[in-house]
Amino acid sequence: MELFREQLLLAVSVPVILGAILLEIVVTHFHGIRAYTWSETLTNFYMAALNGSLDLLLRAVLVLPILAWCWHHRVLDWSSEEQGWSYWLLLFLLQDFAYYVLHYVDHHCRLFWAVHVTHHSSVEFNLTTGFRSSVFQPVYRTLYFMPIAWLGFDPLDILFMYAATQIYGSLIHTERIRSLGWLEYVLVTPSHHRVHHASNGCYLDKNMGMCLIIWDYLFGTFQKELPTEPVRYGLTKSIEDRGPVNIVLHEWRDMVQDVRQSPLPWWKRVGYVLRGPGWKPHRD
Repeated sequence: MELFREQLLLAVSVPVILGAILLEIVVTHFHGIRAYTWSETLTNFYMAALNGSLDLLLRAVLVLPILAWCWHHRVLDWSSEEQGWSYWLLLFLLQDFAYYVLHYVDHHCRLFWAVHVTHHSSVEFNLTTGFRSSVFQPVYRTLYFMPIAWLGFDPLDILFMYAATQIYGSLIHTERIRSLGWLEYVLVTPSHHRVHHASNGCYLDKNMGMCLIIWDYLFGTFQKELPTEPVRYGLTKSIEDRGPVNIVLHEWRDMVQDVRQSPLPWWKRVGYVLRGPGWKPHRD
């Protein structure tokens, strides 16, 4: 039953997302807006294929065994059948918060930024940009879900909730929706996520949530989209080689190069790996 519901979710969501993409292409074309290019769109689907393949492989050999071990050592014993809607609401809140923490770490530790940077590498912002996944994130994402399993949530329920929230996360990659009114204070909206994808200095590392913007309000990472500061998409340092291999590995190459070429002792060079992107040692 658990596997069937995830298949049903995909069967419903994939046509909806593809239909929304087609609608966005048609609308932007008739308004003379160049929202899509072949190169960027194909790169987005290429990233999704890599990420999805790795995700499926690791789910069987790593993710489910780890979450199952945590669940068998759970500190609370409850089920969706007994708790009903409260179980799913709490799971949603915990899942969304776990993603916020993961996302925050991805932006503030270069080792994980080297994985996540691919998602920010597009100079376009459309519904296919959500497919430009952080390819290697499935390798470590389970670490953030382990506490949820320890709290008594079934591993398959955790993965199902993550899949559901990912669908919402894909649909907010658009410039066609300007504002959602009062929902701007509750949900991560397209406006919030445009800020997140911006390379403008005032927008960097803001709006980290997947579904709820409340975490950003609580932890000081919220930034409103400003009419006086148009969003510039992409990275602060542009990638010259946008080939299929370099687009995934360029930050790893740069990080290794910084470590190897630095005259600092090895314990200080670690800063190039564990500190934030762009970190430089202080000059005496």
